[in-house]
Amino acid sequence: MQMPIANAPTAERPAEQRLDVIDALRGFALAGVLLSNLRDFSLYTLLDENAQPGGERWLRMLLAALLDAKAMTVFALLFGVGFALQLERAEHGGAAERLRARRRYAWRLCLLLGFGLLHAAFWYGDILRYYAVLGLLLLPLARCRPATLALLGAFVAVIATAALQPFMRPWAAQFAPAAQAAAAARAAFESPHWAGMLAGNRDYDLWLHATAWSLPFFTLGRLLLGMAIGRAGWLQRPQQHLRAWRRLLAWSLPTGLVLAAYLLLRDFGGLGPELFGLRGDAARALSRLLRNLAYLSLGLGYVAGFVLLFQHPRARRWLGWLAPVGRMALSNYLAQTALGLALFYGVGAGLGPRYGLAGVLAAFAAVFAAQAVFSHCWLRRFRYGPLEWFWRCLTYRRALPLRRAPAAAAAPEPARG
Repeated sequence: MQMPIANAPTAERPAEQRLDVIDALRGFALAGVLLSNLRDFSLYTLLDENAQPGGERWLRMLLAALLDAKAMTVFALLFGVGFALQLERAEHGGAAERLRARRRYAWRLCLLLGFGLLHAAFWYGDILRYYAVLGLLLLPLARCRPATLALLGAFVAVIATAALQPFMRPWAAQFAPAAQAAAAARAAFESPHWAGMLAGNRDYDLWLHATAWSLPFFTLGRLLLGMAIGRAGWLQRPQQHLRAWRRLLAWSLPTGLVLAAYLLLRDFGGLGPELFGLRGDAARALSRLLRNLAYLSLGLGYVAGFVLLFQHPRARRWLGWLAPVGRMALSNYLAQTALGLALFYGVGAGLGPRYGLAGVLAAFAAVFAAQAVFSHCWLRRFRYGPLEWFWRCLTYRRALPLRRAPAAAAAPEPARG
């Protein structure tokens, strides 16, 4: 699939309007991330499988097929798009200006790493630190063609971890079994004492990220693919790339759904790669390959379907309500953790997993609705979300205007990124 390099922004439409689809798509991704993470906040995923209510089996299967890793795929792709936009600006101007812009980009990621490390001290599931560290690896690739980035991203996201699977199993085997680590983490998270909760979070974070060795590959592959999409201009000018979006939807969504159905049979019905006559490491590598492809295909299908829907005026009016949530992505992402811990952990209300997935769905509806309302109200008065503004001030090392001003009196502000 040809992916021409994006040109500089044109005067067809205002820049803010061109980015509405990105903001709305980011809000959509945040909804999926919240629903996925609430299962962790509620300690539901730390329960022994036999302790999970049997009546929720089909709902668990549905969420596993349609949600697991797909929402984070969309979120990571959009971070990659954002990196591409920042790096594209860094390539404009003279050599001195390019150097300043690249330094600013690196400093911005260092700040994001700080946010991520602070967030990880309270919740083991933080992803910002991965975006920050891996985002620095994108800097040397700023001038790569979109097709090169796409091929590299697909290889890292799908093939690399499958090829490494046989070599990494001994590494993962040296750590405590998953059931033992989960039981210890649950006991810590149910504790009403902050010291015990934070210590348990630290221990589980170290265990999880030592055994989940594929997460950097998962993330980097999606950042590269998002960077390819950003370099090609598919999201900045979607109407010029409708044919490409339709082709992407036509292969990614069916592929993702078929593989998701296979994974359901494998995980819940006992079907495995042995069906293809494979055993041992070869079977596990094939399983990993198919899982990687399912996650990526369905995530790309969601993006393509959303973008195409957004081109229809009636759908755009509805989906556009997600844009303020997406414009405040950092604030809303971190607020989701604060609310999740306050509701489910022992240091908060201590609800835990007692209400099962029904409680998770109820919390999702309440929290996301509250975030949507808050985001709309906040952005009527202010230019950025609170943490977005703080991040920008630290990036430019000066106080930037936060409150909205009349258009005629509005002072120029740094380019949006």
